Amino acid sequence: MTSPLAGLVAEHAEIEGQLADPAVHNDPARARALSRRYAQLAPVVDLARELERVSGDLATARELAVQDTSFRSEVADLDAELGGLNERVRAYLVPVDPDDARDAILEVKAGAGGEESALFAGDLLRMYLRYAERRGWKTEILDANASDLGGYRDVSVAVKSRGGDTGPGVYGRLRFEGGVHRVQRVPVTESAGRIHTSAAGVLVLPEAEDVDVDIDQNDLRIDVFRSSGPGGQSVNTTDSAVRITHLPTGLVVSCQNEKSQLQNKESALRILRARLLSAAREQAESEASAARASQVRTVDRSERIRTYNFAENRISDHRVGYKAHNLDQVLDGELDEVLDALAAADLEARLSAKAS
Repeated sequence: MTSPLAGLVAEHAEIEGQLADPAVHNDPARARALSRRYAQLAPVVDLARELERVSGDLATARELAVQDTSFRSEVADLDAELGGLNERVRAYLVPVDPDDARDAILEVKAGAGGEESALFAGDLLRMYLRYAERRGWKTEILDANASDLGGYRDVSVAVKSRGGDTGPGVYGRLRFEGGVHRVQRVPVTESAGRIHTSAAGVLVLPEAEDVDVDIDQNDLRIDVFRSSGPGGQSVNTTDSAVRITHLPTGLVVSCQNEKSQLQNKESALRILRARLLSAAREQAESEASAARASQVRTVDRSERIRTYNFAENRISDHRVGYKAHNLDQVLDGELDEVLDALAAADLEARLSAKAS
């Protein structure tokens, strides 16, 4: 076992001991943080055990091959298996984002393209909801501003794991989705059958807890107003919609999805906390190292990151050169192949940054 891997295994055992202490759970925030880290390290322990097993089998096979040449093929197979495991070890020898194990708040906003952009934003939302369903995650629409034809001008959704996940959590898996998504297709609003290009923006934030962000109520301006939209029981009838302005930063969050003013306020505060946490993390990262700007995870959100071409059933991610002709499947929630390519590129970038 490599020394860094041994250190991670030891950390896993130490956290296990801490979680067994009832006193730790008197501090819910600390207990949650330890649980997240414990889940992150679980694959490390499994990998270390597999390395130990394969290394032992390989040593035994080499001894036997000296007396019996029939064991040489087994030596070759075990040697190849060990090489694959050592390659996987590399992923654990670079620092991980502490937010990767968190749940996420995902925002989709229509951009250039009018009603067609809103329809595309709705397609992206359904894609993420179906992906979450495939992963066994829970989703909750926090706020939605629907368009006249059934799309979304903007929508915010909380995505939560059901617990027990190992490896990256919801945010760690979805964080690569932040950016401008472009679509090329014939809009339903186009009578001449011409292909149009429009775009929608996606923002992925790690969900913050109350203890992560200290919000002074005196720093908030809270306004209530009547909700608007294409229709609904509470639309234009009650002052249930809530707008919260964080005065020190100028951040504004509005929610009108629920019939209750109190529920809308709570949803708006969840989104505000996530945005404040993300802003603080980004500022700390930019101050810590300018080299991180070259990584996939820090691509400028103003840049186009992906194109969805309906005529060719093609999806292209411009950050890593990924292309595939299975757009229909991706929009149905089969995102793993795309996200795996982005995660692999991010890992290589972090390994290169560490080596340099």
